Amino acid sequence: MNRRTLLGGLFATATVPAVAACSSGITSLEGEGGAGAGGGGSSADGVTIGTANFTENQILGHLYAAVLGAAGIRTTVRPNLGTREILIPALKGGDIDLLPEYQGALLHYLDAKAKETEEGEMQNALAVALPRGLQILPYGRAEDSDAFAVTRETAEKYGLKSLADLARHNGKLVIGAAPEVKKRTVGAVGLKDEYGVEFKEFKSLDSSGPLVKGALKKGDVDVANLFTTDTDILAEGWVVLTDPKNLIPGQHVVPLIADRKADSTVRKALARLGNALTTEDLTELNRQVDKDKKDPEDVANAWAAAHRLTK
Repeated sequence: MNRRTLLGGLFATATVPAVAACSSGITSLEGEGGAGAGGGGSSADGVTIGTANFTENQILGHLYAAVLGAAGIRTTVRPNLGTREILIPALKGGDIDLLPEYQGALLHYLDAKAKETEEGEMQNALAVALPRGLQILPYGRAEDSDAFAVTRETAEKYGLKSLADLARHNGKLVIGAAPEVKKRTVGAVGLKDEYGVEFKEFKSLDSSGPLVKGALKKGDVDVANLFTTDTDILAEGWVVLTDPKNLIPGQHVVPLIADRKADSTVRKALARLGNALTTEDLTELNRQVDKDKKDPEDVANAWAAAHRLTK
């Protein structure tokens, strides 16, 4: 089933392009104090959770469903819907109510000129940049950032240690990434603006998935855009290029929710999850799905139960 069929009538009126997606401080265990916090929301008639089109975001969506379900809230998960270009309008329009997000990436999507990199500063900036009717809740412990990686052989051949080193080989190297990375600040645009990097070719593949990782292994691309929670980075011995100019912002996982659903029950449940889930946990859950081929919902439910979030 292709994505057009998957989305069906849900996004039939959307006019934005469909391209791929890739989090703020924990302000309290109770979940109050999230940026844009306000009253008036109600989850009484249920919450629909949307997720982006990559493994980790689907796992997070099912984790949200698990803890909200344990709090007595009826949930529906719509996984693998696409990217922010699809998801944010859907959230604003009422097709979905809640979305697992990443702090820095969301800020750059909303404000390409944003300079904030510290978690608290980004949370405040997000509160200002978010469209009316949406809010972010307290960010969690888990973090997953973008990374630009090369094989050890490529690193040695070209003397690559940092993103700045790429500019010495302009016009020679091929980058592989999800299509939207070509136009994003944390991507080809930012690499050119901040580091003066120009690639020989941009190959549109996927988000830290089998296509881009397979291309890196085969040598079809020299540089791959991956996620730092991807266990293949360590397993394959790939070299993550350092970022001396801080192009890539912090990426704590943060719930993005419509005001209409952001009541205290939702806030408390998601805050408990945010305080429990670590980066190491998220990395392991990714491994179980990507390597062990387990179902994202099963993996999420098992982790939530093991950490007593659904009892």
